[in-house]
Amino acid sequence: MASPDKKSFALRIDPALWAQIERLAAAELRSVNAQVEYLLRDAVRSRIGGQNPKAEPTQGDIHNSGSNNKP
Repeated sequence: MASPDKKSFALRIDPALWAQIERLAAAELRSVNAQVEYLLRDAVRSRIGGQNPKAEPTQGDIHNSGSNNKP
């Protein structure tokens, strides 16, 4: 079951890419989900210049950014 503090979503992915991610995950002793999250964090970190993506906007900031919804 997903953690309540994490966003859950469906992802369509090429089967060959999925197989590569599964192999990487097994080699690094991670679940496929953890491997995908690791790869995404690494990609984001490289794009934003080495900052820790986890330290970026909090859940509250994500839910309220750019919307007219009031908490």
